[in-house]
Amino acid sequence: MEKIIPNLQFSVLCDDVVQDRASGKFVFYGLFDNIKCSKLPAVHPRLYIVNRWCNGFGEFKQRTRIINPAKEKLIEDREVEVRLKDTKSKHTVISQFTNIAFKEQGFYWAEIYLDDKLLLSYPFNVDKIK
Repeated sequence: MEKIIPNLQFSVLCDDVVQDRASGKFVFYGLFDNIKCSKLPAVHPRLYIVNRWCNGFGEFKQRTRIINPAKEKLIEDREVEVRLKDTKSKHTVISQFTNIAFKEQGFYWAEIYLDDKLLLSYPFNVDKIK
């Protein structure tokens, strides 16, 4: 069978994620699109980007990165292999980022790549409160 590019079922930006042992369900804590801080640079202790792939077939490489307001790479996750044995399979990738230093306020971007192709980009705001 020929490779079938999967769909990105969801991408979630959150403070924490756990998987229930009994049900296998993922539980997301602190979904956000805004980080408020009292001073800059601000170090965010931990954030997760969780991506679910489905409706594809084959082996792929996923990368997740965070881009600063100047559209320069801030941080990049390692490549993760995504394997889908058939079109009914699902693959969930959990990327953890720790101690990210946000140097300026403004819109940052989460970018999701599959085999070096940008498939999704979405903003989140870092806002200095007065």
